Amino acid sequence: MAILEVKSVSISFGGLRAVDDFSVTIEKGELYGLIGPNGAGKTTVFNLLTGVYRPDEGTIRLDGQDITGKKTIEINQAGIARTFQNIRLFKELSVLDNVKAGLHNHYVYSTLEGILRFPRYRKMERAMDERAMELLAVFDLDNEADYKASNLPYGKQRKLEIARALATDPKLLLLDEPAAGMNPNETAELMETIRFVREHFDMTILLIEHDMKLVSGICEKLTVLNFGQVLTQGNTADVLKDRRVITAYLGE
Repeated sequence: MAILEVKSVSISFGGLRAVDDFSVTIEKGELYGLIGPNGAGKTTVFNLLTGVYRPDEGTIRLDGQDITGKKTIEINQAGIARTFQNIRLFKELSVLDNVKAGLHNHYVYSTLEGILRFPRYRKMERAMDERAMELLAVFDLDNEADYKASNLPYGKQRKLEIARALATDPKLLLLDEPAAGMNPNETAELMETIRFVREHFDMTILLIEHDMKLVSGICEKLTVLNFGQVLTQGNTADVLKDRRVITAYLGE
């Protein structure tokens, strides 16, 4: 069953076609990669999927629901969460509070309840604390729950960003270059983390990545973008043998 169906999506900026007639179908449970050279339009695709940009043409459906042009918060509530190439944590907040920020879609109380600490507010806060600690434990971050997010090592900040995204209970997780800035050992650990997230949370994952070892090691299918257009897509092994991919992506 398709969790994401993107059909003929296009967007232009100042007359430049940044993404042109982009289509992709991702099945539930797949670990799917989106690759291509710098400036190919990969992050623009993520911004279209998450409502940062509204497409000029085309449709985006999540689990059968048309989310084309919806606001970012509506798309998140529908079931898409993401991380960013440049980590975007609330760095002055604690590790625990970063994950709790992702839970607020599911635990809602009024401003008055929060100010006066009504019983309903206290009950929800306890529930959020418990759920956040469960997620942190999954990523071995529970012992650092009270640390400031900015004090975590780089690799753990990546894990925290994924934990916060998962707190929104998504159907589809978008990872934007999660291995950026990592050393080989951190990248190998990240690969295991991504595999674990897919299995443990029964998660569908779409990732942008430049690390070809990571891509070939975990992605079942790939789409290759070049100049905003789909160059090729299909099973990872077949795509990586395509001479056009070698020429466009590796510059050979």
